[in-house]
Amino acid sequence: MPRSLLVSIGLIAAGLVTLPATPAAAFGPSHCIALADASPHANYIQLASAGGETGLSPEEVRIRFVGHSTFVIETHEGYRIATDFTGWYGGGKLPDVVTMNRAHSSHYTDFPDPAIPHVLRGWNTADGPADHWLELDGLTVRNVTSDVRNRAGGRIDDDNSIFIFEAAGLCIGHLGHLHHELNEEQYALIGRLDIVMAAVDGGLTVDLPTMVTMLERFKAQIVLPMHWWGNLSLNRFLEQIDASYAVASEPQQELVVSLATLPRERQVIVLNPGPGVRESLE
Repeated sequence: MPRSLLVSIGLIAAGLVTLPATPAAAFGPSHCIALADASPHANYIQLASAGGETGLSPEEVRIRFVGHSTFVIETHEGYRIATDFTGWYGGGKLPDVVTMNRAHSSHYTDFPDPAIPHVLRGWNTADGPADHWLELDGLTVRNVTSDVRNRAGGRIDDDNSIFIFEAAGLCIGHLGHLHHELNEEQYALIGRLDIVMAAVDGGLTVDLPTMVTMLERFKAQIVLPMHWWGNLSLNRFLEQIDASYAVASEPQQELVVSLATLPRERQVIVLNPGPGVRESLE
């Protein structure tokens, strides 16, 4: 779908632009943002269900924290998505989709296994900003770009991607290596988030007060911290967000969730990284 159309529709969805009432049937496949079915030539990828035994109901997804900023999201249909894929994710079966938010050493690989069907790179190239809209059976993966700081203190345009995963009625966002507060256009394009994976190091990514402000704006029911190392950096974040979110520390690596089981009170859930993985900022 053309980026200009996404921007316009996202702004409409956010209430920043108004149009005459449109029938619900005119809206497209995203349930996280209101996307009008106004692009008859948009190219969507449609595949048959992957199948397989996942132990999940059609209303559930499983989220496993591998470490650093890599999570594995698994759907009832059998799809596995690995975020910030570096070539290893400790999952046995290869993922069906991998996302890489930016070309930074601990967030991507130049050599993903060629057997992975969908490799989504999130940074700017000679062809322009990354622009992904992938539809599988029961799963949509899309991105919204943001800038990153350079070493001179300026910005590199569109060098990070926020990836949004829509499955089982849930809207799951991975904020990537975020370096600045989002603008209204970006908030509109991202839309509703039920679960958000947020970098909480407070230094190499966005500072903690800004991250907390953005999480307040998203109002996601679950925040999954990532990009932390040891209790010191994690606890700094938990102290700052304590007034708005309950904190739950899972003794395990994964979480199974559905719309029906989202907590009534907004929660930060600290998942344990995978066995043998030590959180670090490389």
